Amino acid sequence: MSDRYGRDVLAQPRRTKPRVPEVAAELDLVVEDAATGFCGAVVGYEKSYAGDLVRLEDRRGQTRVFLMLPAAFLIDGKPVTLVKPKVQRAGYGQASTGAAPARTASGSRAVPKQRARTARASRIFVEGVHDATLLERVWGDDLRVEGVVVESLDGLDNLDDALADFEPGPHRRAGVLVDHLVAGSKEARLTESVGENVLVCGHPYIDVWQAVKPASVRIREWPTIPRGTDWKTGICRELGWGTPQDGWRRVLAGVKDFRDLEVPILRSVEELIDFVTAVEG
Repeated sequence: MSDRYGRDVLAQPRRTKPRVPEVAAELDLVVEDAATGFCGAVVGYEKSYAGDLVRLEDRRGQTRVFLMLPAAFLIDGKPVTLVKPKVQRAGYGQASTGAAPARTASGSRAVPKQRARTARASRIFVEGVHDATLLERVWGDDLRVEGVVVESLDGLDNLDDALADFEPGPHRRAGVLVDHLVAGSKEARLTESVGENVLVCGHPYIDVWQAVKPASVRIREWPTIPRGTDWKTGICRELGWGTPQDGWRRVLAGVKDFRDLEVPILRSVEELIDFVTAVEG
């Protein structure tokens, strides 16, 4: 039976959660990602299937992308919701006044021309040549500045042998980028026990090709290939791309910079670069 007179006027008022303020993500605004603690200035924006993204750059010049989720960021220790500015007065990476600073293909601030740093002891391992080529296309400038060498495993089955030869240590870290790193997969089983001083990061895509946004290679979506069929062969057959070699040329030609890649691979590669450059050597 409903209360015809409403709530008791003498009862305690209902408590409501304080509203988290919305803040325009103006270029150069410094914020902290509440989940990871990554702190940096806003240097750009983009879109993904999951929503609007903001790119932050920290004091070391490293950049990462984050979804603009409600209450996902902190300013002076207080939660805020970032929203895209209503009027963007400058393009990607531009300050509100003055010329835009030069950017690498990964979105990092470009440093003046200089010789590549002597290679660090630490390494990043990837599954194959296509993975290594894609990293060079997008992160090549950053890797040379940091002195990070990327090595192909020629298959994840060779990971244990590669790590045994490499002998990771406190000043000799190994980062491993893995395709199709999802629960219950072969890739997850092969990377369960990698030992100390090794960080494994991955993405959910069957192959690194699929980490490229469909629009960048002028398709609506990546076709689903039945189990038991070589994935690259099946993709090329479904899309009429010819051989896998022909298909790879199409995929690589569609990648100009980080905006052509999906967020999971961007996060993983940037986390690996941070990991292997956190120690000297």
